[in-house]
Amino acid sequence: MLSQTEENYLKAIYSIGLSNAKNANTTLISERLKTKPSSVTDMIKKLAEKELINYEKYKGVTLTHSGKKIAVGIVRKHRLWEVFLVNNLNFNWDEVHDIAEQLEHIKSETLVDRLEKFLDYPKHDPHGDPIPDENGNIAHHKKIMLSSVEVDNKCIVIGVKDSSSSFLKFLNNANIKLGSVLTVISKEEFDKSIHIKNNNLSISLSYQISKNLFVKNL
Repeated sequence: MLSQTEENYLKAIYSIGLSNAKNANTTLISERLKTKPSSVTDMIKKLAEKELINYEKYKGVTLTHSGKKIAVGIVRKHRLWEVFLVNNLNFNWDEVHDIAEQLEHIKSETLVDRLEKFLDYPKHDPHGDPIPDENGNIAHHKKIMLSSVEVDNKCIVIGVKDSSSSFLKFLNNANIKLGSVLTVISKEEFDKSIHIKNNNLSISLSYQISKNLFVKNL
C-alpha cells in the first residue's frame, strides 16, 4: 500500500516523462510538486528501494514497469473523476483539478471500472487530455498549437496545455472551450498576437494564450 505522497511522486515522474524528451530529475520533480529538492532526493531513494523507479546519478529517474502501471492508474482515475464532475455534477472545467487530486487516490478498482462504464468509456477529460484505459492504452489526438495555425484557416479546440484555473477562467470569459471552432483572421508580426473569430465574435489573443491551446485544422 503506497501513501498519497508516493503516488503523487510516481504520477509526477510519469507526467514529466510525457512532456520532456529527457528523464525526470530532482529539479523537474521539485518544481512540479512544489517541494524541496532534498525531500525529492529522499523520496527517490524510497521509491527505488520499492523497485518502482530506476535511478542513476546524473541520469535522472524513470519508472519501472510496476511504477508506470501505478502512475497510469492514478492518471486514469484523476481524468475519469474530472469527466464525472463536469458532466454529472455541473462543475466548470476550471474547478475540477483539485477535487480530482483527492479522488484519484481511491483504491477500489471496481469503483473506477464502474465509473468508466457509467461515463460510457470517455477517451478524453474535460481539458482534452487522453484517458488511459484499464490496460494503460492511450488514444492520442493529432494536435497543433493555435499559434501555428495559418491565417484564414479554421480549427477546432481539442485541449489545453495550461490547465491552471486562471487560464481556464480566461478561456471561459472569452467563450472558448473544447469544440469551439476558431478562424484565424490575422497575426501581428511584432508580438505574435493573433486575431480570431469565434462564433462571429472577434477576439485578440496574446502569443502566450495561443501557444497554450491545442487545436486541429478543419
